[in-house]
Amino acid sequence: MATSTSERVMVVGIDDSEHSSYALKWTLDHFFTVPIFKLVLVYARPSATSAVGFAGPGAADVLPIVDSDLKKAAARVVEAAKQLCIDKSVHDVTVEVVEGDPRNVLCDATEKYRATTLVVGSRGYGAIKRAVLGSVSDYCAHHARCTVMIVKKPKTKH
Repeated sequence: MATSTSERVMVVGIDDSEHSSYALKWTLDHFFTVPIFKLVLVYARPSATSAVGFAGPGAADVLPIVDSDLKKAAARVVEAAKQLCIDKSVHDVTVEVVEGDPRNVLCDATEKYRATTLVVGSRGYGAIKRAVLGSVSDYCAHHARCTVMIVKKPKTKH
């Protein structure tokens, strides 16, 4: 399906990492000086049960506290991302917080918004860490049905 310029949507995955923040700043600097995309920021919030990692006695007491903390963390990330957009004079932004695995949440968001581009930051994991932890950017590059741009933060010189 061909889309006109006014219908182009760019989804940017955000989280609490400096790599995510850098990717959003880079995207705003390079694609939103003259906006040709509708911007959608998506934060994948882990569920309380996945964050705690256990069930059983005591879990019922802990889960509401963990869930509250996860909601507060999501609010902080979203507010920081919104402020970055405001600082770059980008005001037409849709923000969505979705509970779930970031890989699935971001790919689903590209479908929901019919995105032409998905932007994700790269944490710069090595091959072993990527194999053990999994890579959101790698998963999205292989499964999203749109162009995926992986923004790497330049290495700092010592």
